Amino acid sequence: MRLTLVQAWTMAKKRLQAAGLTGPVIDARLLVEAAADATRVDIVTDPYRALTDAQAATLEDYLSRRERREPVSHILGRKGFWKIMLQVTPDVLTPRPDTECVVDAVLKATGEFDRLSILDLGVGSGAILLAILAERLNAKGLGIDVSEEALAVARDNAAHLGLGGRCALLRGDWTEGLAEDQFDIVTANPPYIASEVIETLEPEVRVHEPRLALDGGVDGLDAYRRLAPEILRVLKPGGRFAVEIGYDQKAAVEALFKDAGALAVITQQDLAGLDRVVLGKKSPLETAG
Repeated sequence: MRLTLVQAWTMAKKRLQAAGLTGPVIDARLLVEAAADATRVDIVTDPYRALTDAQAATLEDYLSRRERREPVSHILGRKGFWKIMLQVTPDVLTPRPDTECVVDAVLKATGEFDRLSILDLGVGSGAILLAILAERLNAKGLGIDVSEEALAVARDNAAHLGLGGRCALLRGDWTEGLAEDQFDIVTANPPYIASEVIETLEPEVRVHEPRLALDGGVDGLDAYRRLAPEILRVLKPGGRFAVEIGYDQKAAVEALFKDAGALAVITQQDLAGLDRVVLGKKSPLETAG
């Protein structure tokens, strides 16, 4: 007897819950929808629709992989972020809701039709840069990453979103090789987890996420020490920056940017009330150097 949509969802929830996974209800729904080529509405309005044998086999594969703690984003190869859908592979950090705070901060600081030049450092899947470009139609961007594999994912995402003509994606070591005073906005979600903490993280992160995108050195601040002065160097006078931080790094990262000469440095919290994004700007009266 074939599984129906509602039976499949119920079974999937029970299996993932038994495996001790966080958020089994949402994960189960996403996996059932993908395996059965169904939508959330289908599950509600047509709950007794039967899965084909092939769909049931696909769902079994998905559930087995999730029980082994493979992230849903890797199983499905995609993840929603802000208002866009992104392709995701093990070569990039899975976009997280926390990082949407960076996008939100930039959008609040700019106008809908502003002509902007944006630099995203450690572009990964392209999440931050592409989400901003999708909202700011007169903006152009440059995304830089040290990983060629990550850049390949970002290029595919830019093409699928129709944004390839407004962004360049280049391999590089942060701002190395960039001239001064080029950008109106600089964003970054650098690695900020202390090296020894990584081994304590959930398997979805510890095993499946690229270590390069996680490891911030002994205290998690290595990237910020380098980025603070460099971000101020490549910003235009009066330009703004927004960088994601760990929940306990507000004081240290704010101090680094203030020491580098940034003005109006503040920290924005995420929806959980945790410190998440450090914001600031370059003096409108000074150039780098």
